[in-house]
This record gives sequence, structure tokens and C-alpha cells, in this order.
Amino acid sequence: MSPKLLLIAFFFSHISVSQDTMSHHNHPEHRMVADSNKSQQQIISGDSSRTGRQSHKSTTGMTMTHSGDWMIMAHGNIFVRYTSQGGKRGSDQVSIPNWFMASARREIFENQSITFRGMLSLDRLLIGGNGYPLLLQSGETWNGKPLVDRQHPHDLFAEVSSTYQYSFDEGKDAIIYLAYPGEPAIGPTAFMHRPAAQFNPDAPIGHHWQDATHISFGVATAGFIIGPMKLEGSVFNGREPDENRYNFDTPRFDSYSGRVSYNPGEEISLQMSYGFLRNPEGHGDDVNRVSASVMYSKVIDESESVHATALFGQNSEHHVTLHSYLLELAYIIGDVGLYGRHESIEKLRSDLSIMIDTQRSELVHQITAGINTRIASYGNHTLRAGVQGTLSVLSTFLEPFYGKNPVSYQMYLQLQ
Repeated sequence: MSPKLLLIAFFFSHISVSQDTMSHHNHPEHRMVADSNKSQQQIISGDSSRTGRQSHKSTTGMTMTHSGDWMIMAHGNIFVRYTSQGGKRGSDQVSIPNWFMASARREIFENQSITFRGMLSLDRLLIGGNGYPLLLQSGETWNGKPLVDRQHPHDLFAEVSSTYQYSFDEGKDAIIYLAYPGEPAIGPTAFMHRPAAQFNPDAPIGHHWQDATHISFGVATAGFIIGPMKLEGSVFNGREPDENRYNFDTPRFDSYSGRVSYNPGEEISLQMSYGFLRNPEGHGDDVNRVSASVMYSKVIDESESVHATALFGQNSEHHVTLHSYLLELAYIIGDVGLYGRHESIEKLRSDLSIMIDTQRSELVHQITAGINTRIASYGNHTLRAGVQGTLSVLSTFLEPFYGKNPVSYQMYLQLQ
């Protein structure tokens, strides 16, 4: 067995928990503590998505147990896949995207609670410093050079955070969130935690227009929950993580953001946010980012559900404003998941390392469709297999560099 696979087996053997003390939960309603405060329950249901809010009907597999006064939850995702990116600038690779999260929550005084949460990723070890091939992706660097047509690895420590919550009365709560690193109040639920994207191993190519702040080294957030509405404000480190994925970057509080989330019912979650990001890519340019999203989850019965995300993201810098649009869908029936993603993004030519009239933008599109099926379960682990294909639709200007509408595909195993 290869060293990578040995490491995977070792890691999962240490996060596995006895079936006698932990159980698999598919709905946030089942992940509640024994209190009647509805807003506190909403906080718990959001543990799987970090600070971003989801609908109360969104489904996420996780394990849960109680240890004394502590409620402990854990979940994770790992893909072992072969990807072939098409066209003139595509490449092939066996890669292993992955992440793991755990949280512990307890009441400390009457109407007060504290939650500690940690998130890890072994991307740097199992994928490499320059990440995995992903056509039309851009953002961050490796060896001082911009990563283009590749998705960067995530840091080993993706979140180390604490959340203090005070409940005034039913439906009214105050929250303080501190993290190093963590996720400020900007953008939607990050892609790896969205139910509509749960089977797709790839990051969206609009990641740095939408939710790339999900790992910020230095975050302080204050917020209020008033019934179905959540209001938050953050100060945080606007700089993307550096190339050393194993360390803790210098904390800065040079950026700020605000987010309004609203859940009008159990199946829908809305958010709008704005953020000022100081020098996010390290080349001296500040960014004003606007985001809006709708997340929808409907559980039809125990074996059938549908999940969708519609997302808008916008970056403004140097008097240039660039837009991104995303639509994701996952339909689950029995052991089978059918899913898709459509993206339309304006990217500067310089973002794609095309140094011709670099401040002009090109509109690119990607359409992905895939199928995923469960092949085995053991205790709290589920093994699934999937295939997906992606069509990139490009402008006439980009065709000499990429080819005409390149097609990419991949095959993978997924361990949840």
C-alpha cells in the first residue's frame, strides 16, 4: 500500500468512534441539544457549515455523541480520484482532496454556551504544493508564481475557533466568534459544506469571487440572531494564506465585512454580504466583494431529497468590476446522487496568465454533470463512487490558448 493510502487509513482509524456512542444523522433537526431555544438549535445545525447559514432541511452526514456536559460532533470527506482536464492547457493527475471537522459544545452558565471547533485538511500532503489541475481556475501562488488552471491546496489548519452565545429569550441571541484561522462573515456557506455540492470533488472556478475567505488567519465576529434573521459583522485578515500550508500566518485585522442571513422557512436560506479585503492575493490590490445566495433543501422522504444553490459573487478592484454566477443542484434518491454545476465568470486575461491587454476580461462558462452511488457502509463511514464530466465554453479570444470548448472528466471514490 502506498504511503498516502496508509496515512489515510491511519487518520480515519483515529477519528472513528464506537457505534455504541455515536450515530449517523442526516438532518440538522437531529443534531440538536436538549433545549427549547430555537435560535440555539439553529446555531447547532450550522456546525457542519462553519459560520455560513444553511436551511434547516439541509442534509449532512456526521457523527454525534455526548461526553459529560459536552456535545461532540465530527464529520469529514475525502476523494481519491483521477482527473483529466481537457484542451491545450489541461493536465492529468491522481489527487486526494479532503477535509475533516470536529466541534464540542456545552452550556457554561444559564442561557450561555460555548463551542470549540477545528477543521483540518491534508491537501498539502496528499495533493502537493501546486494543488490539482482545474481548467480556468485562478488564485494564490506556488513558488512565487500565480496558480492558473490549478486549484490550490488548503491549509492543514483550516479552522481553530470558539463561539460564545448568549440567549436573551426565545429567538434572540448574541454571538461572539473568534478564530485563528477561521471564517469571517462574508459570502455563502463554503463550497465543501454545501449539500448541493457534496458529491463534486472540484472547487468552483469562481471560488475567489465567492467564498475564498473561508480560511483567514485572524477573525473576530459579533452577531445577533433575531428570529429567522442573523446579522453579523467581522474584522479579519484579508490576505489569502501563504504558500506554507502547515504554519499559522501572521494575524492581521485589516479587513472588514457584514452579512445578513434570513431563513424564511425550513427549506430556504438567504444571505447577502459585503466585504473589504486588504491585499487578498498579495500583489497590493485591495478588493471590494459583494455576495448574494439562495440555498434550498427539500427532504421528500427518508430516501429522497433535493438540494440547490444559486450564488452571485462580485469583485471590484482597480476600477474593474468582475461578476460570477453559480448554480448547483444535487438530487438524491436511495443510494444514488445525480448532481450538476453551472458557472459563468468574468476573469481578467491576466488572471489566466494571458499577457495581452491584461485589464480586459473574458466571460467563461463551465457546465458539470455527474452521478454518484453508495457502494458500501461501515459504522459511521460511507464509501461512494462517482464519475463526472465538465464542458468549458470559452470566448473566441481564449480558443487559441485553451482549444475550442475543452471537455474534462474524472472518476473517483468518496469516503464520507
